[in-house]
Amino acid sequence: MQIMLFGSPGVGKGTQAKILSTKLDIPHISTGDILRQAVTDKTPLGLSAEEKMNKGELVSDNIMFGLIAETLAQDRCKKGFVLDGFPRTIAQAVELDKIFNQLNIKDVRLVVITANEEEIVRRLTNRRACDNCGNIFNYNDIRNSNICPSCGAIDSFYQRDDDKEDVIRNRLNIYKNTTEPVLIYYRSRRNEIYINGLDSVDEVTNNILSELQKAGSSKIIV
Repeated sequence: MQIMLFGSPGVGKGTQAKILSTKLDIPHISTGDILRQAVTDKTPLGLSAEEKMNKGELVSDNIMFGLIAETLAQDRCKKGFVLDGFPRTIAQAVELDKIFNQLNIKDVRLVVITANEEEIVRRLTNRRACDNCGNIFNYNDIRNSNICPSCGAIDSFYQRDDDKEDVIRNRLNIYKNTTEPVLIYYRSRRNEIYINGLDSVDEVTNNILSELQKAGSSKIIV
């Protein structure tokens, strides 16, 4: 089962990618994770990426494509994968298709998690992080307490810059302008599945698995 997971910031892509990875017993491929791992492992591409990062430069698409190709060619990806957060542009989508062709990856399912923009803003601005353990909570769950339920730290909650409204709306605009066109590119090239991201985490997972099953993935047990 080969899955590409799409959706705007705040819809729960990362959460669902991890759950699907566990339930389907396939690796969760996050570009950020494979980049960090390559740097840690001191691979040739990892060293090239580290050099760029140390100079404060963006890691080039060519390096990222190389890392993705290396990862998808590994034995752990032979029976499938969940690719999370990539591609972000049409140019990246075109190059990724070339990698799929080279590796004979043919039946990739495109799962798109959707949500109302104002609900995303409300959801993300409600998040608070603990500066001691790093865990993130819904403000409504902790508003009457100054004690972190995970680590017990006192007065440790704060709102991350990424969760402030102006930053969120900017991220959503970037997604609309650069990433949504990728879905148009894929419309005639991939099997698309659209899922309402405003349901509970469990409901979203079950809906994804159910739609994948309907689409012909007979090995899935919902």
